[in-house]
Amino acid sequence: MMFSKSILRLKFFSVLFILLLAALTSCGKGGDTPTPVSTAPTNLSLDATVSGTSGNVVFKAAATNAVMYTFDLGNGIKDQVSVTGDLTYKYATSGVYTVSVVAKSASGATASKTTVVTVTTSLSLVWSDEFDAATASAPDPNKWGYDIGTGSGGWGNNEQEYYTNRTTNSIVSGGTLKITALKESFSGSNYTSARLLSKGKFSFKYGKVDISAKLPAGGGTWPALWMLGDNFGSAGWPACGEIDIMEHIGNSLNKIYGTLHYPGRSGGNADGATTMINNATTAFHKYTLEWTDVSIKIYVDDVVFYTFANKATMPFNQNFFFIFNVAMGGNLGGAIDPAFTSGVMEVDYVRVYQ
Repeated sequence: MMFSKSILRLKFFSVLFILLLAALTSCGKGGDTPTPVSTAPTNLSLDATVSGTSGNVVFKAAATNAVMYTFDLGNGIKDQVSVTGDLTYKYATSGVYTVSVVAKSASGATASKTTVVTVTTSLSLVWSDEFDAATASAPDPNKWGYDIGTGSGGWGNNEQEYYTNRTTNSIVSGGTLKITALKESFSGSNYTSARLLSKGKFSFKYGKVDISAKLPAGGGTWPALWMLGDNFGSAGWPACGEIDIMEHIGNSLNKIYGTLHYPGRSGGNADGATTMINNATTAFHKYTLEWTDVSIKIYVDDVVFYTFANKATMPFNQNFFFIFNVAMGGNLGGAIDPAFTSGVMEVDYVRVYQ
């Protein structure tokens, strides 16, 4: 009996050892990460619905086994991701766009499809000032405010004027806004002028701007029709971005500047172009900005002279406000003619379309 019990005990532990070894071996194999099955999306479809002349297009992509869709909208805007396959996008300009979508499965396998979309957009006037007050008056306070004083270091440009809110320096009369720079002693400066801005009253993102203006003559005058990003107060300059629709230098008559300022390209290293026109100081000309998420174009009298490729990484994808001013001297204005007494920039209208 003792021998039989010993044999049974030995058999028991042998079986237990074999079972434990099998279990350990099984755990090791089970811990390996299974290789996923590479199943590509199938039955991929891509539909587009154009909404009238608004520029809005609704895209719907669908596929079996897809968990994500990435769109290329055919206008330079890429990598637009949708988990559902639904995407709505507003095109800023008319055109024929080849749109593609890539569907991806959980394993990372992909399938793609393209479609052609024809978009027709029409612009509507969303804001304007025609400067047609019945009687001579200050600019409309519902649309314009003022920068006052000399600013830090002459508004950062070593300008020589003191900006006021007096009607002597800015007035609406005879159907135009008149910003007048004067040679006069005022609060420690030898010149006065005005700097109007729509900050806190009107700003916008993307669209078309038309401004009709006649510019001041005189060495040292520096009129500008321009814009700053709404986040100027928090981000500072040039991180907020700056769009100069028109600048003119009295010391370089009839030379029109269109310029963008942004991080890496600002001040004397700004990005822009110039063009020559006739009678800049004796006749009205139309200065135009066309601004979308993919491009910024600046025109004079309907002729484009500067084009910039806008990108999502640039600061030109937020609301901007207007600034109209006439500076004296400064880094760009240069030497002021000793014989200068006054110079006027007249603005017939400013119109914003979207």
